[in-house]
Amino acid sequence: MKKSYQAMNRDELLLERQQVQAEYERYKAKGLKLDMSRGKPSKAQLELSNGMMDVLSSTADMTSVSGVDCRNYGAMDGIIEARHLLAEMSEVPEKDILIYGNSSLNVMFDTVSRAMSMGVCGHTPWAKQGTIKFLCPVPGYDRHFGITQFFGIEMINVPLLPTGPDMDMVEELVSSDPQIKGIWCVPKYSNPTGISYSDETVLRFAHLKPAAPDFRIFWDNAYSIHHLYDDDQDVILELLSECEKAGNPDLVYKFISTSKVTFPGSGIAAMAASPANLEDARKAMFYQTIGHDKLNQLRHVRFFGDMDGVRAHMRKHAAILRPKFETVLDTLDRELGGREIGTWVRPKGGYFISFDSMEGCAKRIVALAKEAGVVMTGAGATFPYGIDPKDSNIRIAPSFPEPDELAQAAEIFVRCVKLASLEKLLGE
Repeated sequence: MKKSYQAMNRDELLLERQQVQAEYERYKAKGLKLDMSRGKPSKAQLELSNGMMDVLSSTADMTSVSGVDCRNYGAMDGIIEARHLLAEMSEVPEKDILIYGNSSLNVMFDTVSRAMSMGVCGHTPWAKQGTIKFLCPVPGYDRHFGITQFFGIEMINVPLLPTGPDMDMVEELVSSDPQIKGIWCVPKYSNPTGISYSDETVLRFAHLKPAAPDFRIFWDNAYSIHHLYDDDQDVILELLSECEKAGNPDLVYKFISTSKVTFPGSGIAAMAASPANLEDARKAMFYQTIGHDKLNQLRHVRFFGDMDGVRAHMRKHAAILRPKFETVLDTLDRELGGREIGTWVRPKGGYFISFDSMEGCAKRIVALAKEAGVVMTGAGATFPYGIDPKDSNIRIAPSFPEPDELAQAAEIFVRCVKLASLEKLLGE
C-alpha cells in the first residue's frame, strides 16, 4: 500500500510531484492519440456479429413464422420472433413488448417528444403544463440529460447510492410536486458507476405514489445482459411485473436494444410497458412510420436462434471486455491505492468505470490527459447541464482501445490524477 498523499509533508509532496511530472512528460513525448471517451465496442467486438451479414441472402426465405413477408409492409409491432426474443431479453411477456427501429435512445427521445406534444395516456401535453421537471440520478448518462435539456425540461439531481437512487429523496419529490413527470434510470450496471439497483430500490419504485398522474419511470435496460463474469453477475427485480403487483401497471417504460450486442446503429430496439402505455405509443407510431426494419429483425433472430444464443454471444463480448476492465482497475489499484486521492468502482458488467477524484480536480485531470494524447469523456458530462458541483467524477470507457493502447492510457490517466491532486494539495 502506497503512502497517502494526505499524510505527506510539503517536501515529500514536492518530491513526489517532481517524479510524477517526469513520468508524465515521458508519456507526453510519445505523441500518443488514444480514445477513452465513449463506450464504443471495439473492432474485435463488432466482428463477433459479422456472421449476421450472411444469414439473409437473395435466395433466403424472408417470411416470418406468422407468414409476414419481411420485405413488405405489415407487423407494425414487430415480427413475432423478434417480439419473443426481445421480450425474453427484457424479462417480460411477449404481449408487453413493442419493437422499434435501431436505437433505444431514439425510442426514449420519441417517448419524451410524444409526451410533450400529445400528453401521456390522455393527459394534458407536457408542453402545455408550464415548467415540467425530471429527476436525474447522478452521476448518470449524459445523453439522457441531453434529451431532457433539448425539450427544456428542468432537471433535478438525485444522488446515486450503491443501492440505486436516493429513494427517500425520490419518494418525497415525486409525491409532492405534480410538475415532476419522470426519472431517468439505468438500473443494471449503471452508466457510469456500474452499480445495480437493490431489490428494495426496485420495490420502492414500484410503489411510488406520484402527485402527477402522467409521471413515468424511464427504465433504460442498456446493460441488462452485459456481464463481465459468468460466475458473478448482478440480478435485479423485474420492475414492470412489480408495478403490476403494486397496482401501478402504467408507471414504467422499459427500454432495451441490441446496440452493444450486435452492431451499434444497426440493432433492434424495443419498449416494454403496460397495455395502456403501448396503445398510447401505437397512436403516434401509426402516423410516424409504415413499419420498422423487419429484415433486420429477421436477421437478428436467425443469427441468435434464441436467448441461449444471445447469452453465448455475450460471453464472447465479456471475454474481450473483461481483460480491459481488469487492466484499468489493476492500474488504479497499483498506482492510486492508499493514496487517498480518488475512489473508483469495480463493476461486474456494463461499459464504464466511474472514478471520483479529490474535489475540484476532475477538469484538470481530463485536461492533463488530453495534453498527453488521451481523450476522455468531458468532466461534468455525467451531470445535468454538464455541471458537476464537486468537479470530481470522471467516466472511464475501457472498451474501444486496443489492449496495448488501453494499458498506456491507464498509465497516463493515473499520472494525471496524481499531478492534479498534488497541485491541489500544494495549493497551486
